[in-house]
Amino acid sequence: MIRAYRRDGSAEIIGIEPQASNISDDIIWIDLIKPSRDEEHFVESRIGIPLPTPDELKDIEPSSRLYVEHDAIYMTASLLYRADSTYPLLTDVAFILHRGRLITIRYAEPKAFELFSASLLRLNGQCDTGAKLLGHLLETIVDRTAEILETLAARLDALSITVFVNRKAAKRRPPRFLEDKLLDIASHHQLVGKVRDSLVSLSRLVLFLQSQPAVRREEDAAELCGLVVRDLQSLGEHAAFVANNITFMLDASLGLINVEQNAIIKIFSIASVVFLPPTLVASIYGMNFQFMPELGWNFGYPMALFAMLLSAIIPFLFFRWKGWL
Repeated sequence: MIRAYRRDGSAEIIGIEPQASNISDDIIWIDLIKPSRDEEHFVESRIGIPLPTPDELKDIEPSSRLYVEHDAIYMTASLLYRADSTYPLLTDVAFILHRGRLITIRYAEPKAFELFSASLLRLNGQCDTGAKLLGHLLETIVDRTAEILETLAARLDALSITVFVNRKAAKRRPPRFLEDKLLDIASHHQLVGKVRDSLVSLSRLVLFLQSQPAVRREEDAAELCGLVVRDLQSLGEHAAFVANNITFMLDASLGLINVEQNAIIKIFSIASVVFLPPTLVASIYGMNFQFMPELGWNFGYPMALFAMLLSAIIPFLFFRWKGWL
């Protein structure tokens, strides 16, 4: 699909029928969403420059993602999408500046594009060039990334409250409670990892964009790029802080699991030690030798029971005195 935006913020869908006219000069942004090869050829024939293919977008070499060719600035960044789902993903998006017009190519739909396209009418003509439009678009992408990080931080706070509870509540936890929380921590770790990869990609793109003479000549566009660079730096620090919190949560959860397992093993160990002396007494009087004086006593059976009980109580009281129970 080819969606075009005019300078006043209005949008239209461009068809590729043979009778379709050339792209109007009033169109400042051409957004190709999961374009077919025919749609790519149509746009290439109208704007006069080649468009990167999906395979070229996946190239990780800096020279293949950020370059100038055919009087156009080609830039590719990895953006986060499906951030609210269980499996967040990264998608490569191409940004092309050519003769005052912005062309974007994407094969997924990050929410930032939807938010920015909805806000174009409110910009009141502030995006009269492709460079300014790209600056505002990058600003929206950064704002969306900041929102994702804030939501992730709130989820981590809620998770920490459920994990680090008082001892009475911890005793009432359902089985495998902490193990289930490890899966939540793993999903948060995956999300923050995707966010950091996206921030690195965006930082490289904006720094490259700042170095272009066509952008430096536009004061507003250069100022927007400077703001985006500062926002990306602060978001990078915030993402590192969130990642450290996730690492702490992971280590703490694993530590709590070990503590609970050790407590269970300690209970079994103490129980075996407590019942060992009574077992010894019962074994002695269960040997049934012919000459055992206690076998003829009237109070031999109660004495054996009392000896077993006493031999169990003494170790138990000793463990309580040492603070092991």
